[in-house]
Formats: sequence, C-alpha cells, structure tokens
Amino acid sequence: MSFVQELKWRGMLHDIMPGTEEQLEKELTAAYVGIDPTADSLHIGHLVSVMMLKHLQIAGHQPIALVGGATGMIGDPSGKSQERNLLDEPTLRHNQECIKAQLAKFLDFESKEENVALLVNNYDWMKEFSFLDFIRDVGKRITVNYMMAKDSVKKRLGEESKSGMSFTEFTYQLVQGYDFYHLYKNNNCRLQMGGSDQWGNITTGTELIRRMDGGEAFALTCPLITKADGTKFGKTESGNVWLDPERTSPYAFFQFWLNTSDEDAERYIKIFTLLSKEEIDTLVAEHKEAPHARALQKKLAEEVTTMVHSREEYDMAVEASQILFGKGTAEQLRKLNESTFLAVFEGVPQFNISKNELAAGINVIDLLAEKTEVFPSKGELRRTIKGNGLSINKEKISDPDLVVNNDFLIGGKYILAQKGKKNYFLIIAE
Repeated sequence: MSFVQELKWRGMLHDIMPGTEEQLEKELTAAYVGIDPTADSLHIGHLVSVMMLKHLQIAGHQPIALVGGATGMIGDPSGKSQERNLLDEPTLRHNQECIKAQLAKFLDFESKEENVALLVNNYDWMKEFSFLDFIRDVGKRITVNYMMAKDSVKKRLGEESKSGMSFTEFTYQLVQGYDFYHLYKNNNCRLQMGGSDQWGNITTGTELIRRMDGGEAFALTCPLITKADGTKFGKTESGNVWLDPERTSPYAFFQFWLNTSDEDAERYIKIFTLLSKEEIDTLVAEHKEAPHARALQKKLAEEVTTMVHSREEYDMAVEASQILFGKGTAEQLRKLNESTFLAVFEGVPQFNISKNELAAGINVIDLLAEKTEVFPSKGELRRTIKGNGLSINKEKISDPDLVVNNDFLIGGKYILAQKGKKNYFLIIAE
C-alpha cells in the first residue's frame, strides 16, 4: 500500500495538492512537518503528524521534523485568538533536545539508509536573516492580497475578532513559507505536511518555491482530530496529555486511551497505532460482538502506551488498574513506583502522620479513627473490622489490636487504607 493510500484508509488524509501522489510514487521524497517547541515535551495532539512522518519513513521516504525555534518566537495565528509567549534561545535549545529524544521512539535518526530521519530548527537559518534582507528577498514575492485571502488571516481580521492581528503574526506565513523554500533548496524537500488548519501556510510555501526558484513542491494535510462529542482531543480536566512521564504519568497516559468512547476508539486505533487493516477489522468485529469487553480500547491503550513509554510501563499501568478496581494484590501494590502509585490514587482523601510517631507503633483503631479521620468513630471501625471490610495495603485486617508501624509504609512513605471495595484513603508519613 502506498503512503497516500495508507493515510486514506486510516482516516488521516484531509487535503492533498494535485501531483503529490505521483511525486511520491516517482522517487524517494523528503517531506517535513513543523513542531511547536514552546514546551520541552510533545503532547498527544502532536502524535497525528508524528505518525504521518512514521508512515512516510516506513514507505521508504525521508521524514524531516522541523522544530520551529524561529516561528516559536512569533506565534502562528492559525486557530489562535491571541499571540503566544516568546521564548529565549537556551529554552528553545533545551526543548529541541527533549523533543528529539521523544521523536526517536517513532523515527529512525541513526539509519545509514537514504531515508534517515532529520531534525532541523528554523532558528538556525533565520537568526542571521536581517529584516531588510527578508523583505527584499522574500516579502516582495508574495502579495498582500494573496496573504489576506488565507482563512487564518481572515478570521483574525474579521468583525468577530476583538484582538486583531499584529504585523508579526501576519508575516508568519511568509516565515513558514521560507522554511519550506530553505528545505527545498538544501534538503531537496518537496512536500510539507500538517494539520488541516495549516493548509494556507503550507500552500504559501509551495507558491514561494515556485516564484523564487521556479520549482514544484507539494502539500498534504490530515484532519484535525476531535472527540465524538465535539470536544477537543487530547485535553483532560488537568490539561494536556503529555508524552513526558514527568508531566503525565504512564498510568494516566494509559488511562486516557483506555477511557475513550467506542466511536473514538475505532478512529484512534487507525491513527495512533501501526496495526494492519486486517488486525483492526478483526478487533472492530470482536468489539461489536461484545462492547462491554472493550477490546478496542484495551488494544489501543496497549499499543500507544508501549510505543510512547515501554512494555514495562504498560504492564505496570495494567497492574495499577487492577489494584484500583479490586483485583490487585499487596505484592503488586508494593511493586509500583511512586509516580504510578500517586497517579492511581490521585484524588483520594489524604491524611498526614508523623513518621517518628509511627515508628513507635500505633494501634490500628487509634490510627484510623483518632490520628486520622478515615473512620468517624472507633465503634464504626471495629464493626468494619468484624465484618471483614477493612484492608491496609490490600491485605484484610481482622485484628482490632493490630499495631501499625513503619514496616507498613509503601516506598517508605505511604499507607493505603481501604473501607469496603471502593473507598480508599492515603496516609502519608512525614
């Protein structure tokens, strides 16, 4: 299956310039995607274009990831209602290195083959470009009429816009267009890809190449991913879902994919995994037979978590899920690392206790009904113990005279109390 056909059946093709498919079938073609470097991690909103680059490299073509160090200093007006904060060079360089490490999980930057992936930063060629040189060599090639006709500009200049648009943002499409020209001249790059909101900026680049060099270049975009209910993909109550495990724990990352709706899971598994059409068709059929088993969501969560993090992190996330929903063991609980442990029990009531006090040993009744307020009264706690309804660290407690000390601490810091099947309480010893 060709690269374009692959994108089509996966639902990853929105617009394509005439001649693009013929160019890709004719010869090895370099294509690039621009990545915003305003954070030191990608989030899952970036994954669609990253997967496009991955499919491109699998198809034998050369992927180029362009970190927008220069354009990140300006801000892209597409889909934005205001300008973004500008970054200094050390921050941009740090972000670039972090992003490259994440991209290396998807793209081969080390290959000796002709289609080895490249990472470039447009700051490297824009930083020496004087304003006068830019308006002389680039600015005169594209008319204001042409630039004003772009949807991203129209929206910001229309009657509905309260903030208008700065000259800096207005020139963004020229700067992005020049990136395409630079890669065309220096890396023989013939294709730019991106989200459908980038179509105007990308075609400005193809027009600039034609006017500055008489060359031919191409454009291809993917649909903007939304959820079935129309809300934005990749956002949760706590914000973006990041690829960096320090920003979004592998457990929370896994849970995001596991909790997708049936309709979304069927679309996402085509876009965010490398599973074949046959494998996905089989999974979809299996899911329709028994939707309650959530076969699609489970496979989606497995594939994406393993690709972005690792098989070990995926296995830990599965075990952590079992712990939360009552199937886990004390041994599994103690195996969790701290970030996963805290992610699993995020939002449960927390109580603090002195580590020194705990070292001397505290009776379980005193600990849970007096030192902390896990139980409102000692009488209720005794009744719960008698009815086999209390667990500490996933082990049933049957002795009301049990003494709890530092040996009970998980990771030297936490005690997990459980009332019944679903009520958890976290005691933190400090």
